[in-house]
Amino acid sequence: MTQQAHVQALADKHATLERVITQETKRPSPDTLRIAKLKREKLLLKEKMRFMGQ
Repeated sequence: MTQQAHVQALADKHATLERVITQETKRPSPDTLRIAKLKREKLLLKEKMRFMGQ
């Protein structure tokens, strides 16, 4: 896998997490622990993308 393909895969996962977080927050009783975990995972992906882009 090329570096560009890897960064794109990370970006795709990041976008998926954003959608899942949005869906979870719209639920009548959102799972705040799940949301926090997803946000941490999303931040980690963002940091990996930033590192790979340098």
